[in-house]
Amino acid sequence: MTALAKDDAARPAEAPAMPSFREATRLWARIGLLSFGGPAGQIALMHKELVEDRRWIGEERFLHALNYCMLLPGPEAQQLAVYIGWLLHRTAGGLVAGILFVLPGALVMLGLSSFYMLYNDAPVVEALFFGVKAAVLAVVVEAVIRIGKRALKNRAMVAIAVTAFLAIYVVKLPFPLIVLAAGLIGWIGNRFAPRLFSGSAHGKGSAADNKGVVDLMFERGELGHTVPSRWHAIRTVAIWLPLWLGPVALIALLAGPGSVWAQIGGFFSLMAVVTFGGAYAVLAYVAQAAVTSFGWLSPGQMVDGLGLAETTPGPLILVLQFVGFAAAYRHAGAISPLLAGSLGSALTLWVTFVPCFFWIFLGAPYIEQLRQNKALAAALGAITAAVVGVIMNLALWFALHVVFGKVASVGWGVEVPVLPSLDWRAALLSAAAMVAMFRLKLGMLPTLAGAALAGLALQAL
Repeated sequence: MTALAKDDAARPAEAPAMPSFREATRLWARIGLLSFGGPAGQIALMHKELVEDRRWIGEERFLHALNYCMLLPGPEAQQLAVYIGWLLHRTAGGLVAGILFVLPGALVMLGLSSFYMLYNDAPVVEALFFGVKAAVLAVVVEAVIRIGKRALKNRAMVAIAVTAFLAIYVVKLPFPLIVLAAGLIGWIGNRFAPRLFSGSAHGKGSAADNKGVVDLMFERGELGHTVPSRWHAIRTVAIWLPLWLGPVALIALLAGPGSVWAQIGGFFSLMAVVTFGGAYAVLAYVAQAAVTSFGWLSPGQMVDGLGLAETTPGPLILVLQFVGFAAAYRHAGAISPLLAGSLGSALTLWVTFVPCFFWIFLGAPYIEQLRQNKALAAALGAITAAVVGVIMNLALWFALHVVFGKVASVGWGVEVPVLPSLDWRAALLSAAAMVAMFRLKLGMLPTLAGAALAGLALQAL
């Protein structure tokens, strides 16, 4: 290495420039359009754009924000965008970041939902979705493996995952109770066995931290909005709680508490409170309620909705938008089914994502004062381990309803396959999709596209 090169290596990196609001808006729009691949891909994209390429935020603060978002109900990637947008440009920055993260995918999902409800009975469309459903099973299995590698670091975490699986599949315990119990176990376990319950938090990296725009602003005392004021919590609750629940209460009053509109608003408002661990973790709970309790759609259509969500940018929780569209479309009453579906879609989006802004604007100033809190990291690690078990339940649910034509209930309502109803075509496509993703390392979108074409070919044969 030459002396000049040594001097360049020793010289500190040039301080990053503070982005303008317009520049930040353009970047959030870019991220929203390119955010395919589920939360892992979306977080990786934001890390590259915000930490590595532009240095708007340092590594440690990025991970601290992500750990908080992992503890919240709702899509952690979208909430992370809101958090960083809020750090940079206060409330307006958080609103722009969060809305642009969701908007492109929501518009695409609205179009796909309309197309699906109009033409899903057509033989060609049915064949395409037959292949997509088989590939979705491989996607969910891949999620179990990916999250499991990160979360199941020792026997204690494995035990939590297995217990969560049995609790939701066999005992039928409510998903929120499983999450709360796991968090409590992690919190207490950190006090008595910290070696078992530490180090499982998401995204612990060993790379040296490079300070970003936000970190330098904090050191200069320019981030006054990150320090909670005396009235911060009261003011935030007074603004955002009516924004979230006011439309739900008004719709229930106008349409009646038993209407599909009241059901959509109430059910997905509840989901906004209990969707810890991301979309995969809560899908089994949503599927059970939407299919069995409300009768909004069939198991196969629920899997189709996940396939649609996998092919759109934005958070995977947009699958709930499909469910809300289908519910209102099928119970349109006197108005056009497409109009009803669009309104149901909009209502679902509102009660799903308004709480995300609420959680961030309420808690972020306090979380900025709690960096490196080991108890929170331990609770997060235990919750993530429990989420692995819950997603295992989702993978099994999908396998039963994709590969087998019939399932039977045994003791405690546990579902088992009716073996003679095995669909060899679905089993073959699912196995091929797993080979494509695990062995050939093909991405999710190529695998879904290939499975759709293969389903079309099998239908032609």
